[in-house]
Amino acid sequence: MAAAEQQPPPPEGCKPLGALLGGIAQAAYYGNADITEELLRGQLYPEAAPEEFRALRAKMGGLLQSIASADMDLNQLEAFLTAQTKKQGGITSDQAAVIAKFWKNHRAKIHESLVNQSRWDNILKNMNWRVDLKSQSRHVDQINTPVAIVEMELGKNGQESEFLCLEFDEAKVSQMLKKLSEIEESMTVLTQTT
Repeated sequence: MAAAEQQPPPPEGCKPLGALLGGIAQAAYYGNADITEELLRGQLYPEAAPEEFRALRAKMGGLLQSIASADMDLNQLEAFLTAQTKKQGGITSDQAAVIAKFWKNHRAKIHESLVNQSRWDNILKNMNWRVDLKSQSRHVDQINTPVAIVEMELGKNGQESEFLCLEFDEAKVSQMLKKLSEIEESMTVLTQTT
């Protein structure tokens, strides 16, 4: 109890600012369309004039966007926020502390959201395969030949998956492995040069 008494209470503007950052993150990174500027102003800064709140929201949104797009670690964040406190029309040290605490708690989730938003196509979520022997065919010479059945689950996070089922004979499997080997070589060359 004594340790809690020694810590000074947070400045009056810290709680609404933390909630404002949370609201900005909900709207910008987590896809929550219910979080509007009017809602945030009404609940967090009801005494502020609309243009005053709009300026604060824009400033905090811009700072959060800069921090998130650079995926700043704590050292980078500290340097960035220190520079912002020294800048004309920048932020206060109390605001910098709230932003730092917010980023520390939300960095991973915001980063994951940005990565998911940047994906422009489906991803491979899962792949299953098995090898069967053909028991029926139009051509007698194809009976009892092995075939690989490959099922791929494709989709975006939060959306229903699509399933793609493919059948490969031995020649097609060899061709696919050759192409995958070429892809692997290209990726290896790229990762070694960067």
